[in-house]
Amino acid sequence: MSLHCTEWRNWPRSLGRGSLDFRRAVAVAAAALFLAPAGGAALAAARPQALAGLALFQETVPGGRVLYSDTADAKADIAAAEVTARKYHRNILLDFGGNWCGDCQVLDIYMHRSPNQELVAKNFVVVHVDIGRYDKNVDLAKKYGIPLAKGVPALAVLSPTGRMLYSQKQGEFENMRNMDPASLTAFLTKWKPAQ
Repeated sequence: MSLHCTEWRNWPRSLGRGSLDFRRAVAVAAAALFLAPAGGAALAAARPQALAGLALFQETVPGGRVLYSDTADAKADIAAAEVTARKYHRNILLDFGGNWCGDCQVLDIYMHRSPNQELVAKNFVVVHVDIGRYDKNVDLAKKYGIPLAKGVPALAVLSPTGRMLYSQKQGEFENMRNMDPASLTAFLTKWKPAQ
C-alpha cells in the first residue's frame, strides 16, 4: 500500500499529523509491513521501499517542518522574490504543494542535500506556494501553468523579472518519494540562470 499525497487529507485528525501518536502510527504500519511473513513477491518487493519511506518520514517529521505557510500571501511573496532575484541575478523557483504532502516533504529533503543545496542557494529564490487542500492559490497555479490535478509538488521557474521559463505540466515530481535526488539535481542545473 502506498500513501499518495491526495490520501493524506483522509488521515484521522485525532492523530494530529505532527504528533508523537501520528509518528508512532506510521512507524508501526511500516514495521508491520517489514516484519509481516512473506505474503508473496509483491510484499517482499515492497519492504525496501517501506523502509526507505520510513527513513525519509523520520527525517522529515520530528522537526515538524512547515514548508507551506497557510497565512502567507503568495502573490506578495512572489513579488518580493522578484526583487531579490533581480538584485542577485537568480531565477525564481515556485514550489506548489501542501504540508500534508509526503512527496513535497521529500522534495524539500532532496533540496537540502548536496549538491542540490548549493545549486539552490547560488541560483534560485524559492517561494513555497500553499495549495491548501487543492483550494488555495489555484489562480496562481493556473497563471503559471501548473495543472494541480496532476499532483504536487509541482514546480515553475521564473526569470528574475518574473517571466515564466518553465512549468511542470505532467506532475513530474508528484512521485518524488520514488525518485532519485539526481533527478532534482538535473532539473536545477538545467534551469539555473545563464552565467
